Amino acid sequence: MVEAGSARYPVYCAWGLLERSGDILDQLGLSGRVFLIADQAIIDSHGVTAIDSLRAGGRSVESYAVPSGEASKSLSSLDALYVWLSSHRAERRDIIFALGGGVTTDLAGTAAATYLRGMPLVHAPTTVLGMVDAAIGGKVAIDLPSGKNLVGAFYQPRAVLADAATLATLPPRELRSGFAEVIKHGFIRDEPMLGLLDESADLLLDPAAALEDESHRKLLVEIITRNQAIKATVVSADERESDIRAILNYGHTLGHAIEAVTGYSAVLHGEAVAMGMVAVAEIGCSMGLIDEALVTRHRRLIERFGLPTQSPPGLGRAEIVEAMSRDKKVVGGKQRWVLLESVGNPIVRDDVPAEIVSEAIDAVVGAA
Repeated sequence: MVEAGSARYPVYCAWGLLERSGDILDQLGLSGRVFLIADQAIIDSHGVTAIDSLRAGGRSVESYAVPSGEASKSLSSLDALYVWLSSHRAERRDIIFALGGGVTTDLAGTAAATYLRGMPLVHAPTTVLGMVDAAIGGKVAIDLPSGKNLVGAFYQPRAVLADAATLATLPPRELRSGFAEVIKHGFIRDEPMLGLLDESADLLLDPAAALEDESHRKLLVEIITRNQAIKATVVSADERESDIRAILNYGHTLGHAIEAVTGYSAVLHGEAVAMGMVAVAEIGCSMGLIDEALVTRHRRLIERFGLPTQSPPGLGRAEIVEAMSRDKKVVGGKQRWVLLESVGNPIVRDDVPAEIVSEAIDAVVGAA
């Protein structure tokens, strides 16, 4: 359950949850038409399950497919959604049902926050990233060519419905990418989970096997639920990122810069965050906050999940630094870094020397 200042709403996770979509909307008292906005890659499979459940209760459902990939988080994609909603004469009591990963929940959430000055929003994330991070907390945004998530709002959904069964059809690279946010949660809030992740990586990276194995299903649901609770607790305490919520940006300062300079296509969000976590671990070590063993622990667990600790060739320090300077977390011209004093004890610092930042960037993207 998220209990933010502006809203209180449930966060669900179960196997086969999309089959209960209609019942859950009834329980929430949402009775309008449903405008389902779904990732194009999954609308023909999981979209059918959700639509059948929603229509079973007599609801009218319209659907719209969003092309997969970060490039869809754009002004042109948002404009296309506005045109679609207008063409169907969407009303304020109607519901936007976002089905897909973080790109879909961000784009659909931005439309819900702004069209008619706000429509009810339900997130149904189908990726690890969406389930444990993007769909929870009310941050919705689109990208600009100059940076990630620069246009958006804080807009809380009415509920989050995470069907762990959808992970069984997720492409392996997308699956691995999402676990970067899970690893991040472990380092900033849940050290025991880091051990569980290390022990269970092979199982977690094979959700299709859970179709035939109940214990496997329970493990996936446990990990997702555990991470949802971490995110919900943090955003309930700080809805608008004025204090503790900033710790969720662990690994994201450099991560967002890598995404920006690679055009939001060559590197997935979780891959960029994985490299960003390695960089901030290096920074923390250089500043005497953590030891080399914890840096190694970062690298080992990230690699255990098949995530990169080095960027693709061709990136240089100068373009990374330039991209970081445009980051929305810069305050008073100073870059704010989320670092660790120990596992589970993050801090925010704006006094990291430039030479230490340069060394950390070089450790991940190389010197250029």
